[in-house]
Amino acid sequence: MPDLLWYGWALLAFASIVIGLSKTGIPGAGTVAVAIFAAVLSARQSTGTILLLLIVADLFAVTMYRRHVNWRELLRLAPAVVAGVLVGVVFLAFADDTWVKRAIGVILLAVIAITLFRRRMSAGVEVDRPHPVAAAAYGSTAGFTTMVANAAGPVMSMYFLAARFPVKEFLGTAAWFFAIINVFKVPFSVGLGLITPAGLLIDLLLVPAVVAGALLGRWIAGRIDQRAFERLVIGFTVVGAVYLLVG
Repeated sequence: MPDLLWYGWALLAFASIVIGLSKTGIPGAGTVAVAIFAAVLSARQSTGTILLLLIVADLFAVTMYRRHVNWRELLRLAPAVVAGVLVGVVFLAFADDTWVKRAIGVILLAVIAITLFRRRMSAGVEVDRPHPVAAAAYGSTAGFTTMVANAAGPVMSMYFLAARFPVKEFLGTAAWFFAIINVFKVPFSVGLGLITPAGLLIDLLLVPAVVAGALLGRWIAGRIDQRAFERLVIGFTVVGAVYLLVG
């Protein structure tokens, strides 16, 4: 167990609430939690510790939005995501933590810019779903970023916004996407030494905060309109991306 001061534990508790909130109410906010964990704990320990908390939050999200999922879109993304995860596993074994954070920050900001540009260009035009090339690009980027930094939330948020999913379909599809991919990552994280006994003890203490955040997110999702929802997603994505870039 790391020797943290009271404010360190307070920051981790707040970040855990944000994890729950991001899964059931405001996707994209989870990147803020990733940044806090990386600041309080060592980079490698934070990656493994936060992964298990994300899985707990995924269980709540899947339960709450199990009827609102676009399986066709998930199957479409699967090959590219798996490929991205495997590249991330190899990359983690060699890359410098600082370089990885900044590279992901650049990727996220680029994703935001491209998504907003596409939406502006297609204003007034009905678009059923993003082009297959876009699906492959977003999926592989999400697989890579989720493996190296648990930072795929903003990437997939931008993809689902581009697909123009309603709030509950957005949340349900994202819930199943991350529930599956996070469990898939566990064996790799154990093999890389990212999940440790100390991290498991931290998780046990923080699970109640994740549950509280998940319930709060459910309450917010039932009261927020589509425009405000999209603005919050983009706003949190920008904040997380900038932190990864300059932190």
